[in-house]
Amino acid sequence: MTDKREYRTEELAAEAGITVRTLRFYRERKLLAPPRREGRIAWYDDHHLARLRTIAALLERGHTLTGIAELADALDHGRGVADLLGVGGPTEEEPVRLTPEELAARFEGQVTTENLAAALDLGYLGTDGDEIVHISRRLLDVSSALVREGIPLAEVLAAGVRVREHADALATLFTDLILRHATEDDLPRLRPLARSVVEAELSLALDRRLHKST
Repeated sequence: MTDKREYRTEELAAEAGITVRTLRFYRERKLLAPPRREGRIAWYDDHHLARLRTIAALLERGHTLTGIAELADALDHGRGVADLLGVGGPTEEEPVRLTPEELAARFEGQVTTENLAAALDLGYLGTDGDEIVHISRRLLDVSSALVREGIPLAEVLAAGVRVREHADALATLFTDLILRHATEDDLPRLRPLARSVVEAELSLALDRRLHKST
């Protein structure tokens, strides 16, 4: 196992392709966590380097330093990945790990502090060091597809809140139904039946809605 690499101020600035003055400016703006101190020497690590590269990538995409600082603060105080996934994690959904710049690329120009906070509150996103973890690849893909179709991310997330409420109610309905006639051990085996009913009913509801609008 290799030791964690550390950098002096000048070394970190060189690795990140910025000046020492810029590095200190980022520190003053609280874009960067404080370094480890050893006497008068400041030691930085790969987490600091990753954050500097994220800042550079977001600046290239048109984000302001103020906006980046707000995003960094939201991520630094977001839910950890263990809290997001819970014990054992999702049984069917595949979590996705992203860097902040990859998330910004998915939702070009719409990864605002407000949208990030909404996604964190919904439990769609969690943090793991310098990475962001999305709870579900399917939800991530659908959300980014809707945004590409011109639907604002804020509205996609607002719809997600309402969908979550209905989904929780449906999960309670099916769980109660099954437990009245079977045991809790039967829930995993019967889960696909509940999902099929919801998918079929949603498909039929969309048919009715589309026919009504024609």
